[in-house]
Amino acid sequence: MISPVVWISFIALVMALMAIDLGVFNQRAHVPSAKEAILSTIGWVLLAMGFNLFIYFAYENQWLGLGTYTHEPMGGRVAALKFFTGYLLEESLSIDNLFVMALVFSQFRVPKKYQHRILFWGILGVLVFRGILIGLGIALVHQFSWLFYIFGGLLLYSAYKMLNPGAEDDNIDKRSVVRLIRRFYPVSNNYDHGHFFTIEQGRRAVTPMFVALMVIETTDILFAFDSVPAVFSITTDPFLVFSSNIFAILGLRSLYFVLANVLDRFEHLRYSLIAILFFIGVKMILIPLKTHIPIGWSLGVIGVMLLAGIAVSLLKKQPETEVKSEVVEG
Repeated sequence: MISPVVWISFIALVMALMAIDLGVFNQRAHVPSAKEAILSTIGWVLLAMGFNLFIYFAYENQWLGLGTYTHEPMGGRVAALKFFTGYLLEESLSIDNLFVMALVFSQFRVPKKYQHRILFWGILGVLVFRGILIGLGIALVHQFSWLFYIFGGLLLYSAYKMLNPGAEDDNIDKRSVVRLIRRFYPVSNNYDHGHFFTIEQGRRAVTPMFVALMVIETTDILFAFDSVPAVFSITTDPFLVFSSNIFAILGLRSLYFVLANVLDRFEHLRYSLIAILFFIGVKMILIPLKTHIPIGWSLGVIGVMLLAGIAVSLLKKQPETEVKSEVVEG
């Protein structure tokens, strides 16, 4: 059994990393430069890989009960591979979330120097909700193995919806969370130096910062219903599922600022995400049938699909850029 010390220590580590991130590196509201965002992203990736090194030794030596999970005992090599695969899977599926974040920030006209603060506080909500969802999900799949069919089917349906998005309404004001906030609280148009609440005409009101935060939080909840079941196809070890999820999300904020200005260049990544969802959905449906796709194969397939989407996006955009430059020169 995994010792409670493991969970307490991990949560303390995440909180410490976030405190350093906001209190030291982002104490002053500013627009991160491309160099700063890239270095920050590399830093979070290195932290995740350093933590994966800890995973290897901890599971290999069964520190504090790690590696002795009743339903899935494993050694260090397998645990490290599963952590990395879960991390890469979560990071891949979260890319679609970047497009939503960009839309929310654009429609609420959130200044770039305040966007990091919204993403930071959004992580706290993610910690709580993902922990609850992972705990419930793991408990249920071990009691009712047929749930793997349900989760797999949901992932296949999500892939279908991404392939056929239909007429989606991008009007933020029509979202139920925005209407709910306005029912109970007046919404100010003033950002009040990046605060979530302000005083306007003698009344306490929420700023667009708070509304944007709530929209992003609810969006993450919707995405979690795809990404959390997906990682169950890799492992049901609760610590590996939770830690790989959280490290991927921690790095997502910095990755947003790296890709924010070039997201339109990666339009074909959506097809990679569809393929990944389809693959993971099939993989999950096969689990109760005792047909397991090796973890190494899963990692390879996810990596190849992701790289293919990036490569095709860049190659497709290149001719368009060349044509535009020729028109300008002409």
